[in-house]
Amino acid sequence: MILHPAIIALLTGSLLTSALLLYAAFFAMRILRHWDLTSGSELQVSLERRTYLLTTVMACACTFQILSLFLFIHTADSICTLFSGAMCAAGTLNLNRFGYPALLLKLANFLLAGLWLIVNHVDSKGYDYPLIRVKYRLLLVIAPLLLAEMVVQGGHFLSLRPQVITSCCGSLFGARESGIASHLAILPEVQVLIALAITIALTLACGGYYLLRGKGGYPFAAAALVTFAIGAMALVSAIPVYIYALPTHHCPFCMLHREYGHIGYLLYVTLLGAGVAGLGAGALQPFRGVASLAAVLPVIQRRLVLTAMILYGAFGGVALWQIMVSELRLG
Repeated sequence: MILHPAIIALLTGSLLTSALLLYAAFFAMRILRHWDLTSGSELQVSLERRTYLLTTVMACACTFQILSLFLFIHTADSICTLFSGAMCAAGTLNLNRFGYPALLLKLANFLLAGLWLIVNHVDSKGYDYPLIRVKYRLLLVIAPLLLAEMVVQGGHFLSLRPQVITSCCGSLFGARESGIASHLAILPEVQVLIALAITIALTLACGGYYLLRGKGGYPFAAAALVTFAIGAMALVSAIPVYIYALPTHHCPFCMLHREYGHIGYLLYVTLLGAGVAGLGAGALQPFRGVASLAAVLPVIQRRLVLTAMILYGAFGGVALWQIMVSELRLG
């Protein structure tokens, strides 16, 4: 293990968050079994009191989980100079078999943590805890994934050895390699960018219709998720080659460096934020008929839709700007 402050912070934070989540999961099972707002029993009163504290703790844990993704990527990138063959986060994550699974788990938990915060916020607006069972069921889905992330992330950092020689982005995202990264890298850039432009336009159109008519929540959510998937593909297959002005350089991590204006962080924040907002807008759609949320839910959904539209527009705008100013021309 390398004693780096950010690594210690990530491991400690992950351990504490997992411990809190285990307790929360135990409490969630009690909620799902015994919650009855019409009851005045001592157990119900106890559950109502403890849910306030637990909700606050879980909100803090989910916020840390969201921020930890960027800290994880930044840490992997900043320590790459300690390893032979590594030039960015790609090399650091490739040092052992835990690196990329840890990243994928963090991405999944980022989306789920963001969704939980949205559901929790909506639940707090209802006088009768209308979504309390929903948010605690979601908590039980998040719990095993977060525990898996703690184990895999710990395995990655604890297995780091400076003497290990690693491969970096030039080979990992090359056409000769096998794996998901290499398959994404060989996708035709122009076609991927066209697909991205179409899906962003479709998402904006669906969002505009929703804002005007208050209908079409599910089509918007579906379009937003498809745009998120294609945007993630474009961050490997198409956008990097224009940022680096190299048709063979598909690394999604080198764009985090100073020489590229840290533009990668802006692309990641806008894409991930839009994905969470779009997912949240769709996830809330089934609860529009809940009486205690009749006044607030449409307002929150409109805000989520507008947020997703702005962030997807920003993502597409930044990508388009990088293509326009790039010295590389394809197709």
